[in-house]
Amino acid sequence: MSKRISNNGRMNRAIKPAKPASRFELESSDESRLPILKTYKVFIGGKFPRTESGRYYLIRDAKGEPLANVCRCTRKDVRDAVVAARAVQSSWASRSAYNRSQILYRIAEMLEGRKAQFIDELNQLGVATSVAAIEVAHSVDRLVYYAGWADKYQQVFSSVNPVSSSHFNFSLLEPTGVVTALCPESSALLGLVSVIAPIIVGGNSVVALASTSKPLCAVTFSEVLATSDLPGGVVNLLTGERAEMLDTMASHMDVNAIVYAGTDAKEITRLRELAALNIKRPTVYERVDWAAADARSPYFILDTQEVKTTWHPIGT
Repeated sequence: MSKRISNNGRMNRAIKPAKPASRFELESSDESRLPILKTYKVFIGGKFPRTESGRYYLIRDAKGEPLANVCRCTRKDVRDAVVAARAVQSSWASRSAYNRSQILYRIAEMLEGRKAQFIDELNQLGVATSVAAIEVAHSVDRLVYYAGWADKYQQVFSSVNPVSSSHFNFSLLEPTGVVTALCPESSALLGLVSVIAPIIVGGNSVVALASTSKPLCAVTFSEVLATSDLPGGVVNLLTGERAEMLDTMASHMDVNAIVYAGTDAKEITRLRELAALNIKRPTVYERVDWAAADARSPYFILDTQEVKTTWHPIGT
């Protein structure tokens, strides 16, 4: 046994060399091991269930390597999401505009706190880091923008109408109800936020289909929603093939309006035909640059509002 003399003259044992790594430790850190891919679930009623169909599809990163498994939803998932959205819509609409503003601002705070994760996910999908950082920042700002309009759009767009009789005539805005939304395919996060925020700030609940090719940010955004103050069911996020989901989302008889963001002429025609079956209001955002300044506007809130006019007599 080797020994050494310490400064105070006492004999001490020499420090033993580090023990070599075991075979198990070497093999477990080997770069050749297969990664465990995350399976992203859907977001319905404030919970994260698996798709009813049990089907999934593979998302690859910018290099073509497997990145994650994503649920491939069906019409049963749409029905479940609509039930959840309908159950909470009236209570959400009855909340004060100020409270809805607070909740949207809280979502923005939560997104700001996890911006590094969103930038990384966008980067893995082929978006340059600098561009991804701008998209996440714009998404946060867009939520704050609509939070600011929550208690103002009624003042701007409601009116007292002139009439030639002894009545007051008021026109007020009311939420349409349950809205389905097919979000932009290319703008994975900013487009999603830009479509959803004006829908819910006006008191609607929404069932949204995320981008098929870039769904990861949408599913992660649902985790932000789940940890914010937003009541479960106000926003329901589904993933899957747009061609499979469009018919159900457009024809569901308990849906009051549908928002479509895309440029496929056949899909737009099909959506309008199906929406007409129960006089569902269709709104199409065909060529919107979601990063542009004019992609945020209180007029987007009006797209899912109904105008209610009330007459009230004056005098006896």
